[in-house]
Amino acid sequence: MGERFVAVETKVERQTVKLLNVPIDIIAPEQLGDYVYELLKDKKEHNIVLLSLWDLLRARRNSEYRYYVQRADLVIPISKSLVSGIKFLTGIKAYRYMPFDFIVSLLTILEAREFSCYLLGGKTKIILKTEKNIRQTFPKLRIVGRFPGYFKRSDEATIIKAIKKASPSLLLAGKGIRGEEKWIARNNLALGNSGMRLWCSDIFDVFAEKKKHPSRAAFDHGFEWIGYTFQKPYKFFRIFPYMYYKILLLVYKLFVKDS
Repeated sequence: MGERFVAVETKVERQTVKLLNVPIDIIAPEQLGDYVYELLKDKKEHNIVLLSLWDLLRARRNSEYRYYVQRADLVIPISKSLVSGIKFLTGIKAYRYMPFDFIVSLLTILEAREFSCYLLGGKTKIILKTEKNIRQTFPKLRIVGRFPGYFKRSDEATIIKAIKKASPSLLLAGKGIRGEEKWIARNNLALGNSGMRLWCSDIFDVFAEKKKHPSRAAFDHGFEWIGYTFQKPYKFFRIFPYMYYKILLLVYKLFVKDS
Protein backbone atom coordinates (compact mmCIF):
# COMPACT_ATOMS: atom_id res chain seq x y z
CA MET A 1 0.00 0.00 0.00
CA GLY A 2 1.31 3.46 -0.85
CA GLU A 3 0.28 6.88 0.35
CA ARG A 4 0.39 10.21 -1.37
CA PHE A 5 -0.52 13.54 0.20
CA VAL A 6 -1.31 16.73 -1.66
CA ALA A 7 -0.30 19.83 0.28
CA VAL A 8 -2.63 22.76 -0.39
CA GLU A 9 -3.92 25.65 1.64
CA THR A 10 -7.03 23.75 2.66
CA LYS A 11 -4.97 20.66 3.55
CA VAL A 12 -6.69 18.41 1.05
CA GLU A 13 -5.58 14.84 1.54
CA ARG A 14 -5.66 12.15 -1.12
CA GLN A 15 -4.55 8.69 -0.20
CA THR A 16 -3.72 6.15 -2.87
CA VAL A 17 -3.87 2.43 -2.19
CA LYS A 18 -3.10 -0.44 -4.52
CA LEU A 19 -5.75 -3.09 -4.95
CA LEU A 20 -4.33 -6.15 -6.73
CA ASN A 21 -1.55 -3.81 -7.98
CA VAL A 22 -4.02 -1.31 -9.43
CA PRO A 23 -3.99 2.19 -7.84
CA ILE A 24 -7.22 3.55 -6.37
CA ASP A 25 -7.62 6.93 -4.70
CA ILE A 26 -9.41 7.58 -1.45
CA ILE A 27 -10.87 11.06 -1.15
CA ALA A 28 -13.84 12.11 0.93
CA PRO A 29 -16.73 13.83 -0.91
CA GLU A 30 -16.29 17.00 1.16
CA GLN A 31 -12.66 17.20 0.02
CA LEU A 32 -13.38 16.74 -3.69
CA GLY A 33 -14.01 20.38 -4.54
CA ASP A 34 -10.76 21.63 -3.03
CA TYR A 35 -8.83 18.86 -4.73
CA VAL A 36 -10.36 19.66 -8.14
CA TYR A 37 -9.46 23.34 -7.75
CA GLU A 38 -5.92 22.34 -6.85
CA LEU A 39 -5.65 20.23 -10.01
CA LEU A 40 -6.79 23.14 -12.16
CA LYS A 41 -4.27 25.54 -10.61
CA ASP A 42 -1.18 23.99 -12.12
CA LYS A 43 -2.23 24.37 -15.77
CA LYS A 44 -1.51 20.74 -16.65
CA GLU A 45 -3.64 17.95 -18.09
CA HIS A 46 -5.28 15.67 -15.52
CA ASN A 47 -7.07 12.41 -16.26
CA ILE A 48 -9.85 11.15 -14.01
CA VAL A 49 -10.87 7.48 -14.09
CA LEU A 50 -14.15 6.05 -12.83
CA LEU A 51 -12.99 2.52 -12.02
CA SER A 52 -15.35 -0.45 -11.89
CA LEU A 53 -14.46 -4.00 -10.92
CA TRP A 54 -14.32 -4.95 -14.59
CA ASP A 55 -11.99 -2.01 -15.26
CA LEU A 56 -9.69 -3.19 -12.48
CA LEU A 57 -9.51 -6.68 -14.00
CA ARG A 58 -8.94 -5.10 -17.43
CA ALA A 59 -6.09 -3.03 -16.05
CA ARG A 60 -4.42 -6.20 -14.81
CA ARG A 61 -4.41 -7.81 -18.25
CA ASN A 62 -4.18 -4.85 -20.65
CA SER A 63 -0.90 -2.94 -20.45
CA GLU A 64 -2.14 0.15 -22.31
CA TYR A 65 -5.17 0.59 -20.08
CA ARG A 66 -3.10 -0.19 -16.97
CA TYR A 67 -0.66 2.59 -17.92
CA TYR A 68 -3.59 4.99 -18.37
CA VAL A 69 -4.94 4.17 -14.89
CA GLN A 70 -1.50 4.34 -13.27
CA ARG A 71 -0.89 7.79 -14.76
CA ALA A 72 -4.32 9.18 -13.84
CA ASP A 73 -4.54 11.98 -11.29
CA LEU A 74 -7.70 10.63 -9.71
CA VAL A 75 -8.96 7.03 -9.78
CA ILE A 76 -12.43 6.85 -8.28
CA PRO A 77 -13.93 3.47 -7.29
CA ILE A 78 -17.51 2.99 -8.48
CA SER A 79 -18.01 -0.70 -7.62
CA LYS A 80 -18.91 -1.92 -4.15
CA SER A 81 -16.60 -4.87 -4.73
CA LEU A 82 -13.64 -2.50 -4.92
CA VAL A 83 -14.25 -0.69 -1.64
CA SER A 84 -14.97 -4.00 0.13
CA GLY A 85 -11.77 -5.43 -1.41
CA ILE A 86 -9.75 -2.48 -0.10
CA LYS A 87 -11.28 -2.94 3.34
CA PHE A 88 -10.54 -6.70 3.24
CA LEU A 89 -6.87 -6.28 2.27
CA THR A 90 -5.89 -3.07 4.06
CA GLY A 91 -8.56 -2.29 6.64
CA ILE A 92 -8.92 1.17 5.08
CA LYS A 93 -12.30 2.71 4.36
CA ALA A 94 -12.60 3.90 0.76
CA TYR A 95 -15.26 6.23 -0.64
CA ARG A 96 -17.37 4.91 -3.49
CA TYR A 97 -19.11 7.22 -5.94
CA MET A 98 -22.04 6.67 -8.28
CA PRO A 99 -20.79 7.79 -11.74
CA PHE A 100 -23.70 10.14 -12.44
CA ASP A 101 -23.53 11.70 -8.97
CA PHE A 102 -19.77 12.13 -9.24
CA ILE A 103 -20.07 13.96 -12.56
CA VAL A 104 -22.89 16.15 -11.26
CA SER A 105 -20.69 17.02 -8.26
CA LEU A 106 -17.80 17.77 -10.60
CA LEU A 107 -19.92 20.07 -12.77
CA THR A 108 -21.26 21.80 -9.66
CA ILE A 109 -17.69 22.39 -8.48
CA LEU A 110 -16.73 23.83 -11.87
CA GLU A 111 -19.84 26.00 -12.10
CA ALA A 112 -19.10 27.60 -8.73
CA ARG A 113 -16.08 29.33 -10.27
CA GLU A 114 -17.49 29.61 -13.78
CA PHE A 115 -15.07 27.11 -15.28
CA SER A 116 -15.65 25.50 -18.68
CA CYS A 117 -16.59 22.14 -20.18
CA TYR A 118 -16.35 20.50 -23.62
CA LEU A 119 -18.71 17.63 -24.52
CA LEU A 120 -17.51 14.83 -26.79
CA GLY A 121 -19.41 11.70 -27.75
CA GLY A 122 -22.93 10.34 -28.11
CA LYS A 123 -25.26 10.68 -31.07
CA THR A 124 -26.07 14.14 -32.38
CA LYS A 125 -29.56 14.39 -30.85
CA ILE A 126 -28.27 13.02 -27.56
CA ILE A 127 -25.42 15.47 -27.17
CA LEU A 128 -27.60 18.42 -28.18
CA LYS A 129 -30.14 17.45 -25.52
CA THR A 130 -27.32 16.91 -23.04
CA GLU A 131 -25.93 20.37 -23.73
CA LYS A 132 -29.36 21.94 -23.29
CA ASN A 133 -29.99 20.17 -19.99
CA ILE A 134 -26.53 20.95 -18.62
CA ARG A 135 -26.93 24.63 -19.52
CA GLN A 136 -30.25 24.72 -17.69
CA THR A 137 -28.93 22.89 -14.62
CA PHE A 138 -25.54 24.63 -14.45
CA PRO A 139 -26.15 28.11 -15.94
CA LYS A 140 -22.76 29.52 -14.89
CA LEU A 141 -20.81 26.59 -16.35
CA ARG A 142 -19.35 27.64 -19.70
CA ILE A 143 -19.80 24.99 -22.39
CA VAL A 144 -17.07 25.92 -24.85
CA GLY A 145 -17.76 23.25 -27.45
CA ARG A 146 -19.31 19.91 -28.29
CA PHE A 147 -18.94 17.24 -30.95
CA PRO A 148 -20.91 14.01 -31.37
CA GLY A 149 -19.24 10.64 -31.29
CA TYR A 150 -18.98 8.00 -34.00
CA PHE A 151 -16.92 10.46 -36.03
CA LYS A 152 -14.72 9.51 -38.96
CA ARG A 153 -10.99 9.08 -38.47
CA SER A 154 -10.47 11.87 -40.98
CA ASP A 155 -12.30 14.25 -38.61
CA GLU A 156 -10.23 13.33 -35.58
CA ALA A 157 -7.43 15.87 -36.08
CA THR A 158 -9.96 18.69 -36.48
CA ILE A 159 -11.79 17.65 -33.31
CA ILE A 160 -8.58 17.47 -31.30
CA LYS A 161 -7.52 20.88 -32.58
CA ALA A 162 -10.91 22.36 -31.58
CA ILE A 163 -10.65 20.91 -28.07
CA LYS A 164 -7.11 22.21 -27.65
CA LYS A 165 -8.15 25.67 -28.83
CA ALA A 166 -11.16 25.74 -26.47
CA SER A 167 -8.90 24.66 -23.58
CA PRO A 168 -11.79 23.43 -21.39
CA SER A 169 -11.47 22.95 -17.66
CA LEU A 170 -13.13 19.58 -18.24
CA LEU A 171 -13.35 17.40 -21.33
CA LEU A 172 -16.37 15.17 -20.66
CA ALA A 173 -16.38 12.24 -23.07
CA GLY A 174 -18.87 9.43 -23.58
CA LYS A 175 -19.93 6.68 -25.98
CA GLY A 176 -18.94 6.91 -29.61
CA ILE A 177 -15.24 7.54 -29.14
CA ARG A 178 -13.03 4.92 -30.76
CA GLY A 179 -10.98 3.33 -28.00
CA GLU A 180 -13.01 4.86 -25.15
CA GLU A 181 -10.62 5.98 -22.37
CA LYS A 182 -7.69 4.87 -24.49
CA TRP A 183 -8.59 7.62 -26.96
CA ILE A 184 -7.87 10.18 -24.26
CA ALA A 185 -4.59 8.47 -23.36
CA ARG A 186 -3.47 8.24 -27.00
CA ASN A 187 -4.22 11.92 -27.62
CA ASN A 188 -3.23 13.25 -24.22
CA LEU A 189 -0.52 15.60 -25.46
CA ALA A 190 -2.39 16.68 -28.59
CA LEU A 191 -5.43 17.72 -26.53
CA GLY A 192 -3.42 20.41 -24.79
CA ASN A 193 -1.58 20.81 -21.53
CA SER A 194 -4.38 21.94 -19.25
CA GLY A 195 -7.73 20.80 -17.89
CA MET A 196 -9.27 17.55 -16.72
CA ARG A 197 -10.41 14.67 -18.92
CA LEU A 198 -13.06 12.13 -17.95
CA TRP A 199 -14.75 9.35 -19.91
CA CYS A 200 -18.04 7.74 -18.83
CA SER A 201 -19.87 5.42 -21.22
CA ASP A 202 -23.56 6.29 -20.70
CA ILE A 203 -23.32 9.75 -19.18
CA PHE A 204 -24.83 11.60 -22.17
CA ASP A 205 -27.73 9.13 -22.41
CA VAL A 206 -28.50 9.83 -18.74
CA PHE A 207 -28.22 13.61 -19.11
CA ALA A 208 -30.43 13.45 -22.21
CA GLU A 209 -32.98 11.39 -20.24
CA LYS A 210 -32.71 8.45 -22.62
CA LYS A 211 -31.45 6.13 -19.91
CA LYS A 212 -31.99 6.06 -16.15
CA HIS A 213 -29.13 5.75 -13.72
CA PRO A 214 -29.48 3.16 -10.93
CA SER A 215 -31.47 4.13 -7.86
CA ARG A 216 -29.54 5.21 -4.81
CA ALA A 217 -30.82 2.20 -2.86
CA ALA A 218 -29.73 -0.26 -5.56
CA PHE A 219 -26.33 1.40 -5.84
CA ASP A 220 -25.72 1.50 -2.09
CA HIS A 221 -26.43 -2.23 -1.85
CA GLY A 222 -24.28 -3.03 -4.89
CA PHE A 223 -27.27 -4.24 -6.93
CA GLU A 224 -26.92 -1.84 -9.88
CA TRP A 225 -25.58 -4.71 -12.00
CA ILE A 226 -29.00 -6.43 -11.93
CA GLY A 227 -30.55 -3.74 -14.13
CA TYR A 228 -27.64 -3.95 -16.56
CA THR A 229 -28.08 -7.73 -16.76
CA PHE A 230 -31.73 -7.37 -17.78
CA GLN A 231 -30.69 -4.90 -20.49
CA LYS A 232 -27.81 -7.08 -21.71
CA PRO A 233 -28.25 -10.71 -20.55
CA TYR A 234 -24.74 -11.70 -21.60
CA LYS A 235 -23.44 -9.67 -18.65
CA PHE A 236 -24.71 -12.46 -16.40
CA PHE A 237 -21.50 -14.29 -17.27
CA ARG A 238 -19.56 -11.67 -15.37
CA ILE A 239 -20.19 -13.90 -12.38
CA PHE A 240 -17.09 -15.85 -13.44
CA PRO A 241 -14.61 -12.92 -13.41
CA TYR A 242 -16.26 -11.84 -10.16
CA MET A 243 -15.43 -15.23 -8.63
CA TYR A 244 -11.90 -14.91 -10.02
CA TYR A 245 -11.61 -11.52 -8.30
CA LYS A 246 -12.68 -13.03 -4.98
CA ILE A 247 -10.05 -15.75 -5.33
CA LEU A 248 -7.40 -13.13 -6.11
CA LEU A 249 -8.33 -11.20 -2.97
CA LEU A 250 -7.88 -14.33 -0.88
CA VAL A 251 -4.53 -15.11 -2.51
CA TYR A 252 -3.28 -11.56 -1.87
CA LYS A 253 -4.53 -11.67 1.70
CA LEU A 254 -2.70 -14.90 2.43
CA PHE A 255 0.46 -14.61 0.39
CA VAL A 256 1.10 -11.01 -0.74
CA LYS A 257 2.14 -8.64 2.03
CA ASP A 258 2.09 -5.40 0.03
CA SER A 259 -1.21 -5.31 -1.91
